[in-house]
Amino acid sequence: MARIRTVKPEAFFSESLAEVTVEAERTFFGLLTQADDHGRHRDNAAIIAGLLWPLRAEHNSVKVEDDLQQLANADLVCRYTGCDGRRYLHIVTWFEHQKIDKPSQSRLPSCSRHHGADRCAPCKGTCTKRTEESPTPTRGLAEDSPNAPRALDLPAKPAVTPPGHAGQALAAQQDAFDEMAGTPSRAGAKSAGQDAFAEGSPDLPRSLGEGSAPGSRILDPGSSSPTGRTAPAATVSASQLVGEYVAACDERPPSDVIGHLGRITKKLLGEGITPEHIRAGLQNFAANPKHPSVLTSMVNEAMNTRAGGLARPGNRPNVPAHQAWTNPANAAAAYAEEL
Repeated sequence: MARIRTVKPEAFFSESLAEVTVEAERTFFGLLTQADDHGRHRDNAAIIAGLLWPLRAEHNSVKVEDDLQQLANADLVCRYTGCDGRRYLHIVTWFEHQKIDKPSQSRLPSCSRHHGADRCAPCKGTCTKRTEESPTPTRGLAEDSPNAPRALDLPAKPAVTPPGHAGQALAAQQDAFDEMAGTPSRAGAKSAGQDAFAEGSPDLPRSLGEGSAPGSRILDPGSSSPTGRTAPAATVSASQLVGEYVAACDERPPSDVIGHLGRITKKLLGEGITPEHIRAGLQNFAANPKHPSVLTSMVNEAMNTRAGGLARPGNRPNVPAHQAWTNPANAAAAYAEEL
């Protein structure tokens, strides 16, 4: 449930907020209204995007995840794993800027790094089941477990296998589970009579209309890709282009200049301008350093300047190329009709 919070005037010239983009700053102010009375909230980019950016479809969960990462790098929010195994976040300077009258108890786990002694909702007091903190969500086991459990906790005594294809599918599934758990395969075990049939099955397997492509079929909320089967092709990012510009400079430019160039470059890439034109504009800017706002004009110059002047005979064949005027060698012959 959203709440009314306090935003101090000092927030608009905060050096910490100046390290993040304007979009990330708005996400931060939005989290102030969505966090509970202890500054805690679920760390889920899709949920936060739906709460804070409902009328801005272009700012989807992928961009909100980038906002949260920027805020975490600036130590404005802390992302942690609760004792229930889920991801949460809390605003680091919450109690310095928010004065809550009669705060309600939080329903979310506390952060062991900042609030280790505070009340933890799942533990009904000080957290007794603290999990190990990780800067990024863990998506797999770091090492193999010596005691791998059997998948789905299958019973030790085998159940009766139904006849038909269902029995074969169950047997293949059991073999796959045994292989995952490290137990001996049942390939050498005595058959229960389900490996062969005298008559064909009346239920023929359905065929796919198209070939199956590798990759995940789950779409991220807010993704503009029509299918999640294949990853999008790698493209040049704004940070890479600005990084090339910084590497070409004799001295590292000020941070404000780099940040301004990065925002302009990101906007130009969003308009569909090719990285080659932006790279040419950055090279021109490196040779003639001015205010970062002129980068747009330099990119436009790189896009639309052609050799041969304004006539551009290659693009407009009916217009002759410009030729500089020279005095005729024989003035009497050149101006005979006028003399």
